[in-house]
Amino acid sequence: MKTLVKLDLDKKPWEQDGQIHNRWHPDLPIIAMVKPGDEFRVECMDWTGGQIGNNDSANDVRDVDLTQVHYLSGPIGVEGAEPGDLMVVEILDVGTFEEQQWGFNGIFAKENGGGFLVDQYPEARKSIWDFHGIYTTSRHVPNVRFAGIMHPGLIGCLPSKELLETWNKREGDLIATDPERVPGLALPPNQKSAVMGKMTGDAAAKAASEGARTVPPREHGGNCDIKNLTKGSKVYFPVYVKDGGLSMGDLHFSQGDGEITFCGAIEMAGYLDIKVSLIKDGVKKYGVKNPIFEPSVLTPTYKDYIIFEGISVNEQGKQLYLDVNEAYRQACLNAIEYMKKFGYTGAQALSILGTAPIEGHISGIVDIPNACATLWLPTEIFDFDMKPNADGPKVMVKQGVDTAKTS
Repeated sequence: MKTLVKLDLDKKPWEQDGQIHNRWHPDLPIIAMVKPGDEFRVECMDWTGGQIGNNDSANDVRDVDLTQVHYLSGPIGVEGAEPGDLMVVEILDVGTFEEQQWGFNGIFAKENGGGFLVDQYPEARKSIWDFHGIYTTSRHVPNVRFAGIMHPGLIGCLPSKELLETWNKREGDLIATDPERVPGLALPPNQKSAVMGKMTGDAAAKAASEGARTVPPREHGGNCDIKNLTKGSKVYFPVYVKDGGLSMGDLHFSQGDGEITFCGAIEMAGYLDIKVSLIKDGVKKYGVKNPIFEPSVLTPTYKDYIIFEGISVNEQGKQLYLDVNEAYRQACLNAIEYMKKFGYTGAQALSILGTAPIEGHISGIVDIPNACATLWLPTEIFDFDMKPNADGPKVMVKQGVDTAKTS
């Protein structure tokens, strides 16, 4: 299989011969062309471009420069792709680099990104996860071992000029409602640290000032963080520019639904094997506004779960109306409190929810005023019995071990 993007992990993202970019813009030059039906390999850096180290300090998570992320490989063009087509992307394989058999999970500081539970966990933390074939363990989170489901957190096609303008306006309007909020409501274009692929000079500077940040998912795909998009899955992307411009990155070894720690998966560098094809005029034929996904037949075969419920009532007892976001937050907090009874710190429990293949469900959204969200925690990932019983919980986790902290 031909490798279209070959990286040197000892070099910085901006030293990779124009194969990397970290903004979305319609004028980004295509770095390689393929034909419908072609299969090829794309190597990817971790989402931070190597800013996080395999060590026992969370200083790098605290200090990470988020104006840099995410670093994507591409864009790759498909011959014959035109606006209105659907680009069909089959993920044939996802793998790790032999020389880098580890990944990281980060709880981001409130002043630098934050996360889903930022009010409860505002300080930076980190856990390192070692890879053992399809399994992973962490020196920072003991008594846990689970099978990963490797996938790209971020993949999508280039936006058109009109779509880019729509993104920037609507996100700018949101920011304007509370411009001093920490964390911010959205991330506007920022020239700082922009890497614009093969663009240079004034053209690169102009595109950097307009280019959309890669943090959220949007109509073109982007940072969807769907854990089931492992090898054997398929995605149908709307095409907005000539040749499509497919880019990808932010590879994960494993992730729980919601990626709740912000850097919520086990982040890694690695490769994707891809096959592409086209459905001409597919956007109109199928009424597509956002990508359509087909999951893989491959998934960790956990069958035994403890299910935690959350409803639309916050920690202060305030009743909200069918608020699914709050309901899932409460389900997560309930699961964390439960795991703490077995000796885990809150940060360790949060790291488990971010990295292990937990299932998140909207279980009810019609029974006013409470939405019901559930978090499914697989009990088989623990090396002790996690289920409730008449004798009560026993502290099983070695005391004194914790996620890496800042200094």
